[in-house]
Amino acid sequence: MNKSDSERIASILENTGYKSASNIREADLILVNMCSVRQSAVDRVWGLTQKFKKLKTMNYKLQTVLTGCILRRDKKKFAKMFDLIFNIKDLARLPNILNTEYSILNTKDYLGIQPRHKTNFSAFIPISNGCNNFCAYCVVPFTRGSLICRDHREILKEAKDVAHRDFKEIWLLGQNVNDYSWNMEHGTWNKVNFAKLLRMVNDIPGNFWIRFTSSHPKDFSDELIKTIAECKKVTEYINLPVQSGDNQILKRMNRSYTIEYYKNLVKKIRKAIPNVCLSTDVIVGFPGETKKQFENTVSLFKEIKFDMAYISEYSLRSQTAAFKMKDNIPKKEKERRRKVLTEILKETALENNRKYIGKEVEALITKHKTYNLKQFCIGKTRHYKTIKLQVSGSKLQDLVGQFIKLKITSCLSWGLKGTVL
Repeated sequence: MNKSDSERIASILENTGYKSASNIREADLILVNMCSVRQSAVDRVWGLTQKFKKLKTMNYKLQTVLTGCILRRDKKKFAKMFDLIFNIKDLARLPNILNTEYSILNTKDYLGIQPRHKTNFSAFIPISNGCNNFCAYCVVPFTRGSLICRDHREILKEAKDVAHRDFKEIWLLGQNVNDYSWNMEHGTWNKVNFAKLLRMVNDIPGNFWIRFTSSHPKDFSDELIKTIAECKKVTEYINLPVQSGDNQILKRMNRSYTIEYYKNLVKKIRKAIPNVCLSTDVIVGFPGETKKQFENTVSLFKEIKFDMAYISEYSLRSQTAAFKMKDNIPKKEKERRRKVLTEILKETALENNRKYIGKEVEALITKHKTYNLKQFCIGKTRHYKTIKLQVSGSKLQDLVGQFIKLKITSCLSWGLKGTVL
């Protein structure tokens, strides 16, 4: 979602008359798209502000702007560090806010702004904004507000546009993507839910993949599982955040499901989509998490055998319910728990990746590199596995943004290696 917002920000700035600077020292305007979800992200912005101080001594005209998912506390913290802080929902008014000669856009919703895609092969399409779940650790309801879904016709229009332009990958985005709902007319009989939306995008002509993130286990219906299994353009990759392997911690997190429910959901998904690749999100060191409760997460990791996991150390976030809880897990213990899960993940990911050796797969090439005079291409498979391949006799830039058929020759925990067929 942050990348998607940045593409819309870039579009607004270019339409306002700005041009991208070749480096930060040449910039007259620096706009930071921030995320208050984790303290580490806030700390990175703090580090940037120290650079801005030096830059302003060289360019007194330099203007710094902050937007994105920002908590009230962080807005106050950065008020003196930036010339301007504005709500991302006010993006359409940015020309007016910057006092340029350009008029504001005629749109009520900033998601209606045509994005400036960073690539010509991968498109991020938000289908909703905000969230109603109020998980105890999460700032999204406070920074983005309650769940608001886009009209499915606007989503399809944007998807048809990029498909017509031969984009190879469409990401459908939302803080809780599978909670999507839109009434085509009055009444619930013709409501468009996420499963129906997926089928509508899948029916758009073109050779492209469909991915989505992020999903909530409580909203992962049997209808959605069946849809993913039947739609050929929907890739076999699902991010299914579990957050903890202990029921008591899940309850304190306000996650509204049990580990038994989660395990059963994984079984249903794997039965319907046998070759599915599963990733998850986990928080270690949530307030009050005992070593025994953490061991339940360890057991879950060993049982589910995730392909990937995004493991975060809990950090206090103001305005959330957990902010009132005692953060009683020392940082060193949080680091230890993260490393324990990472080691298990390395083993299960490697075990899962070995199954691909010798198989022929299709990959979308996303970039090229030269290292030690050798040329490589980097890409993603349908299962969202990173793949590296050495290429000779080809212009690497011509392969970027294309589907390439490969044979997997070897693997590591975090990726595959292959040769072009």
